[in-house]
Parts: sequence; structure tokens; C-alpha cells
Amino acid sequence: MALVNLVIALALMEFFAFGAAVGRARGKYNVPAPATTGHEIFERYFRVQMNTLELLIMFVPAIWIFAHYISPGIAAALGAVFLLGRVVYFLAYVREPKSREVGFALSAGPVLLLVIGAAFAAARSALLHL
Repeated sequence: MALVNLVIALALMEFFAFGAAVGRARGKYNVPAPATTGHEIFERYFRVQMNTLELLIMFVPAIWIFAHYISPGIAAALGAVFLLGRVVYFLAYVREPKSREVGFALSAGPVLLLVIGAAFAAARSALLHL
């Protein structure tokens, strides 16, 4: 489980870095808080952060449940793909939002696999222990 915990910690650090990028973009593009609109490039940074938050809500519990019932190694590997996907998504979305598909697939795909695997394995375990 140490690798799973490391991946989760890296995901949280990555999210923190995205938040810092949003803060820098606020200053650079003159979008004072609490505004979330005002300059297209700032809005790209902000959307990356929010999309990452939306995925993290599913990612963190799913990787834990998947690791518990199926395999910590596979969970950590899927988590590593998620981390890479978020970086690809960040770079692509800020450059040109229409080019975000690869990064999105590399991050949403592992989350979907983790969620489905976690749900299936937890349900199977529950049924076996009735």
C-alpha cells in the first residue's frame, strides 16, 4: 500500500501545483479573487484545476478500495497513469483546449477502471461474506 499512498500524495501535490498555477495566472491576467472569469487563458488554468478536483473526488477513494480488494500494484500503476494524464491535460488545455483529449483519456480512463474495479470487488466481497 506504500506505493498507493505515494501516488495519492503525488496527486495531491500535483493538485496543489495546479492551484499555484491558477494563482499566478490570476496575477498575470489581472483576474482578482473571487472572480473565476475575465481572461480566456486564466479560465483555462482554472478549468484544469476544477477538472482535476472533480476527478480527485473519485480517484482517491477508488484507488484505496481497488488496492484493498484487488491489487495495490495495479492500483498504483493506474494511479501513475492518472498523474501523467493530468500533466498532459494541463499542458494541452492551457495551450489549446481542443487538444485536451489525450490528457483527459489518460486521467479519466484510470479513474473509471479504478471505480468499476473497486465497486465490483467490494460487491463480490460483500456477497461472499453474507
